[in-house]
Amino acid sequence: MSNAMYNKMWHQTQEALNSLLDKESEKMMKPQRNQVFIFQTLATFYIKYVQIFRNLENVYDQIVHPQKRILIRKLLDGVMGRILELKNEMVELELTEFHYFDDILQDLKLVPQQLDIPIPKYFLKERLEVIKEREKILAQLLADSGLGITEKKYPVKPIPLEEAVKLIQVAERARQGRLRAMFMKQIYLQEYRAKQARLLDERVADVGTAALCIQKVWRGFHQCKRTEREREEEMIFLGMNPPPLFNEVSAALIQADRVTHLRDEVQVKHEEEYRDALVTIKDDLKLIEGPNIKENLQDEIRRWFIECRGLTGTFPDYPKVEEGGSAIIFSNKTRQQVIEDIIASQEEEEKDKKKKKEEKPKKGKKGKEKKERKEKNKDEGDGWQMSPSVFLHMMQEGNNVYKDLWKNKDESWNVPQGYDPELIKEDKRKELESEIRLQVDELMRQELKNLKLAVNREKELSGKTGSKK
Repeated sequence: MSNAMYNKMWHQTQEALNSLLDKESEKMMKPQRNQVFIFQTLATFYIKYVQIFRNLENVYDQIVHPQKRILIRKLLDGVMGRILELKNEMVELELTEFHYFDDILQDLKLVPQQLDIPIPKYFLKERLEVIKEREKILAQLLADSGLGITEKKYPVKPIPLEEAVKLIQVAERARQGRLRAMFMKQIYLQEYRAKQARLLDERVADVGTAALCIQKVWRGFHQCKRTEREREEEMIFLGMNPPPLFNEVSAALIQADRVTHLRDEVQVKHEEEYRDALVTIKDDLKLIEGPNIKENLQDEIRRWFIECRGLTGTFPDYPKVEEGGSAIIFSNKTRQQVIEDIIASQEEEEKDKKKKKEEKPKKGKKGKEKKERKEKNKDEGDGWQMSPSVFLHMMQEGNNVYKDLWKNKDESWNVPQGYDPELIKEDKRKELESEIRLQVDELMRQELKNLKLAVNREKELSGKTGSKK
C-alpha cells in the first residue's frame, strides 16, 4: 500500500482512539455495583483496544515518516499497557483468566480471529542485531564446551591386500553377471516379438474390427481421464483437497513482500537522515539565532527588574538554579502577566497574615466538615471502581499531540514522507533557548547583584548628605 493509505489508516485509528478515551473517562468516573455491566464495559473496552493495537502495529511497521513513528510508538506502548490493565481488571473481577466475549463480538460484528494479539514486528526488528550476536555467542560456547552438533566420523579400518583383491573380484563378477542377464533378456524379448508378429500375419486382417478396437481403447482411456478430473474438482469444491496452485506462492504475495522490504529500507534511510538533521539544524540555529535569543532574554529580564522596582520599590530576588532560574518566571507568560502575579503574591501574603489571626476559633467547624466527607466517601466506596491507570495519561498526551500537530497538517509537499525540518527547528529552538538561558541567568544574577549594590550605595550617600544638612 502507499504512504497515503497508511496515513489514512492512522487517522482513522486515531479517531477511534479519541472516541474510546472519551467514553472511558465518562464511564469510569462513577462507582458501579452491577457486576454484569462492569464486565460488559471492561470487555468492550478490551476488544476495542485490541482492534486499535492491531491497526497501530501495522501502521508503525509500514509508515516511513520518522517523526510520525515516534508519536505512533508512544501511542502503541500506551495501548499495549492499557490492554494489560484491562485484562488484569477482568481477571480480578471474574477470578479466571478465560473470558467469553461471544455476545460482545456479535454486537460489534467481529469474528474471534480479530481478538488475536500479534507479536509486534518491531520487537524482532529493533533487537535483530542483539539476537544475532547472542546466537554467535551461544554457538561459540557450545563449540568450546564440545556440546555443539558435529558430524559423526566413522573410523576407517585398514584391510590386507589379499582381502581387498577378493572384494574387487566379487564386485566385478557381479557386474558381469548383471550385464549377461540384461543381454539374455533383450534376446528373449526380440524372439517373443517376432513370434507374435508371425501369429498376427497368419490371421485374416479386418480393417473395421481393428478400427473398432482402437476406438474402444481410446474412449475408455478418455473417459477414465475425464472421471479423474471430475472427481478432483468435486473434492476441491467440497474442501477435501487443496486447489492445484495451493502450494505455489502467488505473484501478488511476492510483490507485497518485496514492497515490505523496500519500505523497511526507506524507514532506515529516513531515520538516519532525521538523526543527522537533529545535529545540523541545531548547529545552524546556534550560529544564526543564538545571539538574538541571548539578547532578547537579557532585555526581557532587565525589563522585569525595572518593572518590579517600579511596582514594589525594590529589585526582585532572582530565582535559584534548582527552582528553574528565569524560566520559572516567564514560562508561557507575558510580562504583564508576570507583573500581575507579583502584585497577587503580595496581596496573598497580606491576607495570610490576617487569616492566621482568625483561624483559631474555626477549628470546631473543620472537624464537622471532615466527618461529613468521611461519610460521603464511605457511601461512594460501596461500588466497584477501576483502579487508576498508568497508561491513560500517556495515551491522552499522544492524542493531544496528534490533534495539535498532525490531524490537519498539510503534507502535500512531503510526498516521500521524509522528516519535517520546521518541527525539528521548533524543538531545537526550545532546547537551544534553555541552554542559552542558563548562561544568561549567570550573567543577569551578577548584574542584579551589581544593581542592588549601586542602589544601596546611593541610599547611604543620600542618608549622609541629609544628616549633614
